[in-house]
Amino acid sequence: MVNWSQIDTVLLDMDGTLLDLHFDNYFWLEFLPVRYAAHHGCDEATARKYLINLSDSLQGTLNWYCLDYWSARVDMDIAALKTEIKHLIRFRPGALDFLTFLQAQGKALLLVTNAHPKALEIKLLASGLDRQQLTCFSSHHLQLAKENTGFWHRLRTHAKLDYSRCLFIDDSLSVLRCAKTEGVHNVIHILQPDTTLAVRPRSEFPGIVHFQELMA
Repeated sequence: MVNWSQIDTVLLDMDGTLLDLHFDNYFWLEFLPVRYAAHHGCDEATARKYLINLSDSLQGTLNWYCLDYWSARVDMDIAALKTEIKHLIRFRPGALDFLTFLQAQGKALLLVTNAHPKALEIKLLASGLDRQQLTCFSSHHLQLAKENTGFWHRLRTHAKLDYSRCLFIDDSLSVLRCAKTEGVHNVIHILQPDTTLAVRPRSEFPGIVHFQELMA
């Protein structure tokens, strides 16, 4: 699937790629609606409907990932709420072995995430990703989400990347399509970002369920 002799740099998504997306799905779909209902004195169904509608209206924008924006909209400290359940943050199976594999081959590793800097800090510390040899880029620093036109051009300039020698791994089709359109030659689609849910259908990109498939 990958000719490693042609890859110098591996660009890695965080949520749903290195880390299990179950944490985020649980937080936004289960934990936050309960806490929002209690905080605002409404029933959970009303809370869940409001949060889903808000999420849908922001999909594909940088604000969808911005904890400060969400905190203002729901009148709650989203970062603090995430910290309450940080013990649920965990790696996807084989992620650490894959990082070790890449480091042994001398690949440069860049974490390229839409996570807000506050969420990034929480997850780096809770998971132990902060102890890995990773350079971290949040889309908030480049002022575009990874699925927005122009993001990958900005990243290439900022990080001085040769996209013909890069491999990018992500679970989001919209992000992968944008990256491919803007010049990233090699992309891999994660097919089971949330390990508690079924494997997603294959797409136009090479897809994997387990990192072992890339280490064979």
